[in-house]
Amino acid sequence: MSGLEVVIGLEIHAELKTLSKMFCSCDASFGGEPNSRTCPVCLGLPGVLPVLNRKAVELATRLALALHCDIAPYSIFHRKNYFYPDMPKNFQISQYDLPLGIGGYLDLEMEEGRVRVGITRVHLEEDTGKTVHASESGRIHDSEYSLEDFNRAGVPLLEIVTEPDIRTPIQARMFMQELKSIMEHLEVSDCKMEEGSLRCDANVSLRPQGSPQLGVKAEVKNMNSFRALYRALDYEIMRQGDLLASGGEVVQETRHWDADSGVTTPLRTKEYAYDYRYFPEPDLVPLQLDLSFIDGVRAGLPELPSQRRSRLQEDLGLPEHDAGLLTSSKALADFFEAAVDAGAEPKAASNWMMGELSAHLNAHNIEISEVPITPAQLAAMIALIDKGVISGKIAKSVFEAMLASGNDAETIVKEKGITQISDEEELVRHIEEAIRENPASVEDYRKGKEKALGFLVGQVMRKTKGRANPQLVNELLRRSLEGEG
Repeated sequence: MSGLEVVIGLEIHAELKTLSKMFCSCDASFGGEPNSRTCPVCLGLPGVLPVLNRKAVELATRLALALHCDIAPYSIFHRKNYFYPDMPKNFQISQYDLPLGIGGYLDLEMEEGRVRVGITRVHLEEDTGKTVHASESGRIHDSEYSLEDFNRAGVPLLEIVTEPDIRTPIQARMFMQELKSIMEHLEVSDCKMEEGSLRCDANVSLRPQGSPQLGVKAEVKNMNSFRALYRALDYEIMRQGDLLASGGEVVQETRHWDADSGVTTPLRTKEYAYDYRYFPEPDLVPLQLDLSFIDGVRAGLPELPSQRRSRLQEDLGLPEHDAGLLTSSKALADFFEAAVDAGAEPKAASNWMMGELSAHLNAHNIEISEVPITPAQLAAMIALIDKGVISGKIAKSVFEAMLASGNDAETIVKEKGITQISDEEELVRHIEEAIRENPASVEDYRKGKEKALGFLVGQVMRKTKGRANPQLVNELLRRSLEGEG
């Protein structure tokens, strides 16, 4: 890899958050019985005419503006012809040389500094159907037959194409994470990668350092998570580097990422634009957006993740790291701010969300919208800690019970009788026992060994099963030891 520079460009497809499909009134939601959400228009039957979905245009304009794109006052749709069973009419309605949005950018805050990734284009099209291959691997090469589900065919789709400005798999992953957060904040897509509503392809090539000429690229497909994107790019970069180092040549092709084996494999020879025989869609009039429409969409743009990060740092005093993690997901940031509005101290709420709550989400592979507790319940639990009713250690077990049952902290504390012990008489009794049972540690403390005090505190906590107020134990223990000394 010495002397070579990595060049990565991304092509992202996001299904838009509309009720109906792009050119017909069929239900655009995910799932359903196969082929139950279709009509003559999305099946491409003879004698039907498409009608453009206005909401899809509005959502596409919203994202294009958020990505600093110029909005074309005049754009048209084309037929992208290809013969594959996932589109029954044998073409896909898309935008080609006159897209909706052009020339934008997205800034990434990386450890190496700010990285600006150019946006080549943002354009509208319709999604394809889903092909289900009857094989153990789910791939066509070892299938006896394949089945087609056209429920997805015609769902509004937005394609975002970047300039080849990305240089590392980490930058690519960061770009996708930031773009996903932007789309969630804009509410243009639900961005559920596991359902295919957010998909990413990557064009990867290598070139000599300092060369203005791009190398031969390979397109990598089937990356359905941020981890998959990183791993696939990392593998493909090494594959191309090894190939060039051995005197071989990179072939322009489309490659499939196999997450199980951790390799990319050839899928098909890369198509060129002329292979699709683009021509203007004769059944749709040109799309002309007047300034009042564009200005109206711009005026309605919500706070974006970068703006939200700044506000959380400036207004709530959160560290940059916390603000970045919380705003990586709109749902996560919304939950946090709702907890703060309910009275939680911002840093405490952030710590619980980035610690125990995130661990729970990862362990159960769920989204924050699926947890049974509310932001107000989190705030109420933090309040119990602040009031000294429960300790931080007890709070962890309480929080686990909250996540398992959905009950609030106060109810769980009462049911289990696990309030923090702050009664001095009771604590002094346990402290005296700890002192009698550990004379060596008492002597160490008298000799100035501060660690001995920590050991004695631990003994008291053990005797009270973690329920003792640790600050009060420290204070009373010092008083007892100094009084005896």
